[in-house]
Amino acid sequence: MTEHPSISILTLRHRIPDDWDADPWAEVRPLIDGVDVLKEVHPEGFAHSWRYWRGPAESWPLAVGEEPRRVMITEPTCTADCCGALYVTMRRDGDQVIWESWENTSDITAVPPDFRFDRAQYEAELVRAAADRSWEESLDTIARLLEQTLADSGWFERWDCVLTGVAPRREEPGLPEEITSPPGVDVHFHHVRGPGERVDIYQYELLVTSDHPVKEQVRRLAHHILADDPRKTADLHR
Repeated sequence: MTEHPSISILTLRHRIPDDWDADPWAEVRPLIDGVDVLKEVHPEGFAHSWRYWRGPAESWPLAVGEEPRRVMITEPTCTADCCGALYVTMRRDGDQVIWESWENTSDITAVPPDFRFDRAQYEAELVRAAADRSWEESLDTIARLLEQTLADSGWFERWDCVLTGVAPRREEPGLPEEITSPPGVDVHFHHVRGPGERVDIYQYELLVTSDHPVKEQVRRLAHHILADDPRKTADLHR
């Protein structure tokens, strides 16, 4: 009697990193049959940030196309060249998705086994996780809505600038209260002076509060930025 390979269940869980060096957005951590198998073989690694799940479905980190592709599925807070990363090759096989050919370049060289998923369940879980907002704290919601407001306004383009991102700024754990940065939202953009000239990089470091409604704070922060040439009101970093 032919033995068929077992089919695993993929679940994606959002988790806000404890390490302030990590991406401030939540990581979207894959659980396989309810187990965080990646943590077992790359305990220092971080999964893909939620910010990579905001584009079209085919651009999502775990999206699988017609051709097999090698994916960095966890990485360290520094770089993969420095401390290693965990890679897997993903491909379709009819009505299934396969994760195989694992590679661990960290100090721990163990790798998970190969996995097979039902393609319909797999793709449905990617869609669900991309739309999930239940993990957000008010700080995350403010950052997300502010970025959407600024992008829709076309304001930065008016000044020949490019909005490169908006992110929550979390308190750094383990630091004395008097030296830690208060929670807020950072807005990053750049301006190109001209062909062949340097790029000026700017940043707003905006404060948020815990006692005002989220949408009210988004309006206040957007009004501050949209009131004048952002190159005059933001901090120049280079």
